[in-house]
Amino acid sequence: MIRREFLKGIGLVGLSLSASTFVSAKEHDKKSLLQQTKLTGYIKSNGKGIANISVTDGHLVVFTDRNGFYSFYANSKARFVNFSIPSGYKIPHQDSIAQFYSIINLSAENHQTDFNLEKSITNDEKHGFVVWADTQIQNQKDVDLLIQHSAPDLKNLTTTYPKDYLHGIGCGDLVWDNFSLFPDYKKAISFSELPFFNVIGNHDMDLNARTDEGSSQTFESHFGPTYYSYNRGQIHYIVLDDVFFVGVQKKYIGYITETQLSWLEQDIKNVKAGSTIVVSLHIPTYTNQHKRNNAQEEMGGTVTNRQRLYDILQNYKVHIMSGHTHFNEVIINKNITEHVHGTVCGAWWTGNICGDGTPNGYGVYEVDGDNINWYYKATGKDKSHQMRIYPAGKQTDFPTEACINVWNYDKNWQINCFADGKAIGNPVQKMALDPLANENLLGKDLPSIRGWVEPNLTDHLFFIKVPQNTKILAVKAVDGFGNIYEESISV
Repeated sequence: MIRREFLKGIGLVGLSLSASTFVSAKEHDKKSLLQQTKLTGYIKSNGKGIANISVTDGHLVVFTDRNGFYSFYANSKARFVNFSIPSGYKIPHQDSIAQFYSIINLSAENHQTDFNLEKSITNDEKHGFVVWADTQIQNQKDVDLLIQHSAPDLKNLTTTYPKDYLHGIGCGDLVWDNFSLFPDYKKAISFSELPFFNVIGNHDMDLNARTDEGSSQTFESHFGPTYYSYNRGQIHYIVLDDVFFVGVQKKYIGYITETQLSWLEQDIKNVKAGSTIVVSLHIPTYTNQHKRNNAQEEMGGTVTNRQRLYDILQNYKVHIMSGHTHFNEVIINKNITEHVHGTVCGAWWTGNICGDGTPNGYGVYEVDGDNINWYYKATGKDKSHQMRIYPAGKQTDFPTEACINVWNYDKNWQINCFADGKAIGNPVQKMALDPLANENLLGKDLPSIRGWVEPNLTDHLFFIKVPQNTKILAVKAVDGFGNIYEESISV
């Protein structure tokens, strides 16, 4: 009896709720539509609209009409409306931060943003870009090193190329969890006067966020969306956020969300199959980690769902730009070349080398049509500085052999050795520790600044036995583009 009366009461309450608060699906859809913000605007150059420019809120991709006009409703979770800068136009920027987005006012019924572009004076079929990975400044001393050494080096590099030839990519970990230093990073890149597109890294995330969705808010307030695209010449550029925050301080994985993958499928829909795409992200999609110690796994590993990304990009020639590991590596596999960059900060500003012996520095890329050439630029060194030679005895695992570190090596390089001018053959590639990194970083007392830094095993070391009584050991290395680099030491 009591149960029957209780159920009867519940039924009456349910009936009351249905009448007063429940709405039909049709009414709900109508109500939701009325609450959506309509995004509108024009993309123009010299007062004339530019047709067929992709515009997105990070969820849906639309294209401007013949008048340069776009119009669509923003997703309820969207934060920005941004467009993919087309080829043939200058990259708009303010103090080197690329300007291609507007923050959406989701409380407004309409959000209108017009974008204006300036035509390039020169043909951008030939252009270039630099990749600054892991500037990773944590304190004023780090800032001073970045501004006094790295920034002037990049500025000097720009003078060796035509005006408007280069742009920059900040490949994540711009700071080291100290967001008050974002302005110092901006100051450093502004010395170059290059437009920079920036990638979020694991040390650029809000660690007090509840979920991954909220972990990028501070970064976004400085640099805009964390995934987007742009174009120069024949190259389509894509930036992705592959650092997935799991809601526990300093815990993350390498992972690309479905929202981004869905957006990416739309973004490249009009990119011609077989053309070249450059993808920039922070955590590498792949490295030769199975050959190394556990250091990389401790730093977040690689992108767990990388195959999903590869599947989407399978019909293109792809170059992936990454950082994160603080060692340098170039992996060429089928249609994908991954460039894992040695870092601007080296081994966390503890000296002038990374854990694999790669000098502090950055990648430089030269584009001609859909072809890309590249080299590694060591900070404070000429571009010809591409290797370091050690005499026998310096590398303790192979003490009877001379050791050569060719940090930007890939499978298309050729390396030859000469003893007093006489060819003695090709050195053998082996996995080992770089002697200089071993000397400066190995052990709990080294380096004195940050004692937890350790050297990394690397496979861009080469070994050869040198004939007795040799006075001069010379090495000639030729990269995949025919550039010749030569170094020698007295034995």
